[in-house]
Amino acid sequence: MDGSARERPGPRRGGASPPLRSAPGSHREGEMEDGICKQEMLQKKNAVLVDGVVLNGPITDSKAGEKFVEEACNIIMEEVIQKADDVTEKVCEWRAPETLKQILDLEMRDAGESHQKLLQLCRDVIQYSVKTSHPRFFNQLYAGIDYYSLVARFITEALNPSVYTYEVSPVFLLVEEAVIKKMIEFIGWEEGDGIFNPGGSVSNMYAMNLARYKFCPEIKEKGLSGLPRLVLFTSEECHYSMKKAASFLGIGTENVYFIKTDERGKMIPEELEKQVQRARKEGSAPFLVCATAGTTVLGAFDPLDKIADICEKHGLWLHVDASWGGSALISRKHCRLLNGIHRADSVAWNPHKMLLAGIQCCALLVKDNSGLLKKCYSAKAAYLFQQDKFYDVSYDTGDKSIQCSRRPDAFKFWLMWKALGTTGLEERVNRALALARYLVEEIKKREGFQLLLEPEYANVCFWYIPPSLRKMEDGPEFWQKLHQVAPIIKERMMKKGSMMLGYQPHQGKVNFFRQVVISPHVRREDMDFLLDEIELLARDL
Repeated sequence: MDGSARERPGPRRGGASPPLRSAPGSHREGEMEDGICKQEMLQKKNAVLVDGVVLNGPITDSKAGEKFVEEACNIIMEEVIQKADDVTEKVCEWRAPETLKQILDLEMRDAGESHQKLLQLCRDVIQYSVKTSHPRFFNQLYAGIDYYSLVARFITEALNPSVYTYEVSPVFLLVEEAVIKKMIEFIGWEEGDGIFNPGGSVSNMYAMNLARYKFCPEIKEKGLSGLPRLVLFTSEECHYSMKKAASFLGIGTENVYFIKTDERGKMIPEELEKQVQRARKEGSAPFLVCATAGTTVLGAFDPLDKIADICEKHGLWLHVDASWGGSALISRKHCRLLNGIHRADSVAWNPHKMLLAGIQCCALLVKDNSGLLKKCYSAKAAYLFQQDKFYDVSYDTGDKSIQCSRRPDAFKFWLMWKALGTTGLEERVNRALALARYLVEEIKKREGFQLLLEPEYANVCFWYIPPSLRKMEDGPEFWQKLHQVAPIIKERMMKKGSMMLGYQPHQGKVNFFRQVVISPHVRREDMDFLLDEIELLARDL
């Protein structure tokens, strides 16, 4: 890159600009270069120097910056996008932490690096990162690549908007409004409200706080002092964010009553009724029930209608954490999994999971359309939410959020939805669940594979019993040895880079695999490969 100062033509440039330089050899060398540049600038007509800083012109070389962006985008296209569905590529180029620290050269220095060095770092970051778009990445409740959502992310990253007022984010506020309206329709509400948040955990926290505000509005000004002991109810299989939210909001984790689940991981309504009555007898104040539509491990859907009956009987806010399972609403075949969700007061739904909208894309949807969200969270910042603006200030929705700066996450879901249509999104859900069903039937046919339970969603949980354990008697020693199998297989697949598959112990059960189908790039052949690869990796166990 040229180390000399460049003159930028045009009235907006204001004269010459100091270069975007490669790293000088020392502080002294850098100071000399800066001094030379300043002298050159001061010799120009109308040069201004304040506190030793030349104020004429920009301080970056735009042409060099544009070239860097172009070359970096080429790397992204070649190394990420074009290889996204290539099963011959590794899911992960595994390196131990200390080794990876040396490879990546993570040290930040006083002097900047050259563009060539930075481009190589970009390649290194891609090479040693997990390829979540790989067809054999089954590790989390997100996977795959959607090209339209990706372009939307490129656009928003380039524009760098923040969604709080219409004047600074007109398009993205209207997009969010349109997406929320459509999602509300799928829930089955005639009207409602909502906001996109940085994660389902935050959506659950929003809902918990909103339910508390509805129960005792004075808490916003007066705080926790003087309130009765508030308690909430959720299932044993709920997401861990419920405990975190209770802790964060000052409710306390001891005031979260975990309701027993059946053998499939579904909340037992009769147990919920017992716990609500128990809390009232103790003198506590129940205010919220959180049901789950698609539990993290087993993919279970709580019986929403029966839970809603109990909530109506006792006057409790019903929140449904459908972060994982909410996307089944798009499918006419599988939306029955969420029967009764229209009776909820709030719903968390993450399109970045099953629908591939890209992390992060998470909505909290609220049935109340009277402005409850804004009443609960508004701080009326006078420098942002002036009421005497020249446009309709009802579009300044930022006061509904606990954030100030907020990403336009709805845009990537909107552009993807525009491209695929509801029919295309429905096809994604149906195909993922059909592939899960195919895998289940293959597991049943193979010796050594054992299902934990018949899945009702895309979570397929199973054990692999290696040859050495197949003739052992069922007992403590057998289960102790089986508990060690999944971690060994996981280590081998990671170091080989052939695939990624999660495992965990759960509710007294020893380590088992949890395979999740999401990506539309996944084929029947990948299901077969998964089972073949497990057998191969465990051949000596």
